Amino acid sequence: MLRVFTWLVLAMLLSPILLVFASAFGSTQYMVFPPEGFSLHWFGEALRSRDYVESFWYSLTVASATAGFSTVLGGLVALALVRYRFPGRAALNALIMSPLILPPLLIGVGLLQWLSILGIGVGTSSLIVGHVIVATPYAVRLIAASLAGFDRSLELAARSLGAPPLTAFVRITVPLISTGLLAAAVFSFIVSFDNVTVSIFLATPRHITLPVRMYSRVEQGFGSTLAAVSAMLIGLAVVLIVLTERLTSLRALFLTERGKETA
Repeated sequence: MLRVFTWLVLAMLLSPILLVFASAFGSTQYMVFPPEGFSLHWFGEALRSRDYVESFWYSLTVASATAGFSTVLGGLVALALVRYRFPGRAALNALIMSPLILPPLLIGVGLLQWLSILGIGVGTSSLIVGHVIVATPYAVRLIAASLAGFDRSLELAARSLGAPPLTAFVRITVPLISTGLLAAAVFSFIVSFDNVTVSIFLATPRHITLPVRMYSRVEQGFGSTLAAVSAMLIGLAVVLIVLTERLTSLRALFLTERGKETA
């Protein structure tokens, strides 16, 4: 019974993705299931669309910046949470993780009002700040898991041999937790690239991220060109996650973090 229920849940989760791919590779302009014929025409239309291409490069720029800032900030926070015990540690952890609990709409509205109070207009910088807030919790969890499985005696041995603390950390610790850093960067990139809610509030009409562009096109109808763009984004996310799993063993990171929490 449990197995049947599991397969039903998986089918319900995967069916929208299958419909998107069916429409993207179909020969008709709008979604028809089962698809009538096979065609790559809509992928060509998407790649020739100036709006989609410009939004893609803009999203790529924002997501890359977000990945960098989130990884650095997440690394510092994870280091503090894993290695040190200080007053307010639990509050800091709750604050950093709060974007995972709060509704995305609330985060977008709150950031917009906060920037308005500070007299800061919306734009690329504001958008990156918003995405960093949303993506940093993922970076913290992944890097904290990597630090939890790190044998700190190696760093302490380097310091006992005369290496300054910063040098020992950069040359010993950072290379050994590079899998967690890479996973954090990839997940932060994906979270930023796919974000819609925060981007709607903080983007400008001149610079629109790809998900927001797609969302605005949905109002005109879900055509096969939009399905092709969606299929390419799904494929990009899957490729990034698979490569990250191959290079970093995400399962081992999560198991390490789970063992740390239960200990």
